[in-house]
Amino acid sequence: MNLKLAWRNLWRNKRRTLITVASIFFGVLLSTFMTSMQEGTYSRMIDNVVGFYSGYVQVHAPDYWANKTIEYTLPVNDSLLKAIGNTPDVKTVVPRLESYALLSFQDNTKGAALLGIDPEKENQMTNLAHWIDRGSYLQNGDDGALLAFNLARNLGVEVGDTLVVISQGFHGASAAALLPVRGILKFPAPTMNNLGAYIDLNAAQDFFSVPDRCTSIVLMVNGYSRVDQVKSRLVAKFGNRYEIMTWDEMDPLTKNMIDADRSGAYITKGILYALVGFGIFGTVIMMMAERRKEMGVLIAIGMQKHKLGTTLFYETLLIGLVGVIAGFAVSCPLILYLVYHPIPFTGETAKAYEQFGFEPVMYFSAKWFIFARQVLIVFILVLLVYLYPLAKTARLRLTKALRA
Repeated sequence: MNLKLAWRNLWRNKRRTLITVASIFFGVLLSTFMTSMQEGTYSRMIDNVVGFYSGYVQVHAPDYWANKTIEYTLPVNDSLLKAIGNTPDVKTVVPRLESYALLSFQDNTKGAALLGIDPEKENQMTNLAHWIDRGSYLQNGDDGALLAFNLARNLGVEVGDTLVVISQGFHGASAAALLPVRGILKFPAPTMNNLGAYIDLNAAQDFFSVPDRCTSIVLMVNGYSRVDQVKSRLVAKFGNRYEIMTWDEMDPLTKNMIDADRSGAYITKGILYALVGFGIFGTVIMMMAERRKEMGVLIAIGMQKHKLGTTLFYETLLIGLVGVIAGFAVSCPLILYLVYHPIPFTGETAKAYEQFGFEPVMYFSAKWFIFARQVLIVFILVLLVYLYPLAKTARLRLTKALRA
């Protein structure tokens, strides 16, 4: 009965109710859009980091990450890879041998990363074959190389040309080879196009004189939320024998950038919801002032104050619910459309994104908490605003109210 009465009371002054609902509607819509855009961008950024190169977790020899030289390799065999792969929530296990080398073609010489990979396993993790722009992907045992797009352009090489590769192997051994270019890779993330050259893992081990050894074992796991659990299990299994690092430990710059951007967004959304809260609060103040005599009459004919307070709570709650439902009705299809049709940037904006190493596309996310959070925030605002009519009802003096 109280709920029905509250609903009727809302529409006695339609203009006031619609203005308040509109403020909640736009608050929900803008906040949902902003949160979806941020989470989609963060997810894509993390996917670029872990999916194209680093993985979620890496296993190294002790002190490798601080030195990053060929001297800090770890022996890798099938039993080790199987033990890591059997860890719960680990999806993919990819061995790599990484170092640096000078790559030369005719009069051009560039320093770049040289990555020894298992072509089949690497493709399972990073989908590397998908990014072949020209040429063909590596096969197991192949003696050729795949070059990142910008590196190939700077060296002036095309598919079929032969590179001279010079580096330093294990314990100072000389490392030199001739590598035909099998393919050229073009990634959507601009920074990846400067990375280096990929060669077969066995060829890399021979080149650097480190048979059956790798610099890292890269892991993909069942989602970002499982990363810390997987690391804890690996530490419990292997102790201090290996250096085990998560993606954010290896790339703190990206992690700090995401955290800083989130903090700035909290301030913006806080201001937005403060405006929504004051909009609801202003409506409630006007409602209490206009209906003071009415409430006095209700109490005079026998209505208890707690029932009157309950009716006012329902009115405040219904205003919030109508605004939230209206916001959801528009934001849900809009966000779902943008998830499947991200917004590409063009012109100077795209160039600016690429200069900072970002893909020039605005991505969106439709994770459940993006929508659930709006309900929670509006409900908290309603509870805070309700403190005012609750206090006014409790302190209502019948004689003064009837003379209003």
